[in-house]
Amino acid sequence: MDGIVGVLQYAVDGVAQQQQATANNLANSETPGYTAQDVDFETSLQQAINSPDGGSAGVVVSADPGAPATNGNNVDTANQLVDAQKETLQYQTMVDMLNAQFRLVSGAAGGSFS
Repeated sequence: MDGIVGVLQYAVDGVAQQQQATANNLANSETPGYTAQDVDFETSLQQAINSPDGGSAGVVVSADPGAPATNGNNVDTANQLVDAQKETLQYQTMVDMLNAQFRLVSGAAGGSFS
């Protein structure tokens, strides 16, 4: 990762992957035998940030450990809707932070800070 912009871009990409998994889970909430997917990038991102040499981060996609219903589907619609809201807020925050970084670079290069 290359500085704060690299970290923020990685976070935007990670949240986008979480949003895609949540959308797939919701779309398949009534599909018999469907196993919900979880996406985690935060753990490895935190480890990379804390690593003295910068480390590297990756995205882990895994099966949701929730118990399946009688049709074999383990999508918890209420939790998925909460996740969708959280991910939307996270995505917007990361994009806002990226835009702020770009404004700083523009201002430092003689342009406008606004």
